[in-house]
Amino acid sequence: MNVTHTMHTRILLIGTLCLGAAILAGLPFLLSTGLLNAAIQMLIAALFASAFNVVCGQAGMLSFGHAAYFGVGAFATVHAMNALGGAGIVPTPLLPLAGALGGLVVGVIAGWFSTQRTGTYFAMITLAIAELLHSIAPHIKSVFGGEAGVSSMRMPSMGLTFGSTAEVYYLTLVWVLASLGLLYLYTRTPLGRLALGLRENRHRLAFLGYDVHKLSVLVFTVSAMFSGIAGGLQVINNEAANYVLFESTLSAAAVLNTYIGGVGTFLGPALGAALMTFFGYAVSDLTQSWLLYQGILFVVVMMFMPQGLAGLFSGTAMLWRRFGPWRLLPLVASFVAATMLLAAGTAFVVEVLRRLFSRDYRAMLGADPSAPWPAIPLYGVDWAPAAITTWLVPVVLLSVGGALAYLARRRLQGLLDERESAASPAVETSPVPTATATATVSAKESA
Repeated sequence: MNVTHTMHTRILLIGTLCLGAAILAGLPFLLSTGLLNAAIQMLIAALFASAFNVVCGQAGMLSFGHAAYFGVGAFATVHAMNALGGAGIVPTPLLPLAGALGGLVVGVIAGWFSTQRTGTYFAMITLAIAELLHSIAPHIKSVFGGEAGVSSMRMPSMGLTFGSTAEVYYLTLVWVLASLGLLYLYTRTPLGRLALGLRENRHRLAFLGYDVHKLSVLVFTVSAMFSGIAGGLQVINNEAANYVLFESTLSAAAVLNTYIGGVGTFLGPALGAALMTFFGYAVSDLTQSWLLYQGILFVVVMMFMPQGLAGLFSGTAMLWRRFGPWRLLPLVASFVAATMLLAAGTAFVVEVLRRLFSRDYRAMLGADPSAPWPAIPLYGVDWAPAAITTWLVPVVLLSVGGALAYLARRRLQGLLDERESAASPAVETSPVPTATATATVSAKESA
């Protein structure tokens, strides 16, 4: 039965992946040019997060400076595009190989130094390397182009002009899917298996005779190489590279996206990066506080969903199989309603306070100090900041959402306890004496 269940799970997984690939292939026929460009950024972010997860999630080495290898891959690609009078060293579809080579070379050098230490010291060394590149890049204009950066143009190749967003999207999609496939195959190799040993107990690996430092360098290099491919795809899309690619914000985004998606699963980081990239694309047009919302989301995931969004989906699927749809659907509906209420209450407080303390609002107050505070438009309604009813709205939203989440969580715990009770029935007292009891009685009679 377990074999049958495993086969069904694999078939379902393969079918889901094929369906996802088919949907991605059809996006150029469904999306506008702007949304298609956002899809390209989502694919690049997904590959970068998956490459980062090779070091962080699989090997347990938290890097704070992975933007260095993304940026090196980007500059290696843009110089490969400009080589030979703009004709390029290799055809446009193969340009990400230049990014892979740049990430590989720098990854070997940086990995040899940074993996000399572990834990916090390793994280600080990786951060220092990225900050070093970010500091010296503006001063080496022959390589990094100074403040303006380096620009280039995509050249026609293989019958394609690469002048449209759709052609760039398909090029990015092919490279991202191929890279994710290679990364998955890497996890099945002996090196990928030993990377798990680095995460769990590197001292035991050393005791077994493995060169732990060499293994760490190899794992770090694989991650840097695929990060370089992501950087190369970024340059092909933008046709330019700037030293801002070395900024710590890009490294921080990789960390946040990976943990939000879930470091425990292979596609978790890709999922988190894609969703958070789209979140930034959609919410940044609506509010200036989108980075704050991103930080709040990261804190919530770390506190209540430490396995990330992938863990949430897999856990929901497990509960679906265990309890069935009729018992689980009301619970899911309760959690969704609680999430929406809490999100609405949080957004209300953040947006009202942001506008209340903004420079424009203070300017309106300074024009006539004796006048009442101007109303703040939000959700299609004008809210008076001094009115009690204005602040009762988020209080009610947060209170009802919190209470609903608490009740749903208790109901979920009750279902789990009920399942455990059914799986382990109470032990009944047998009227037949056990061998131990019989031996004890015989001993007493002999005495």
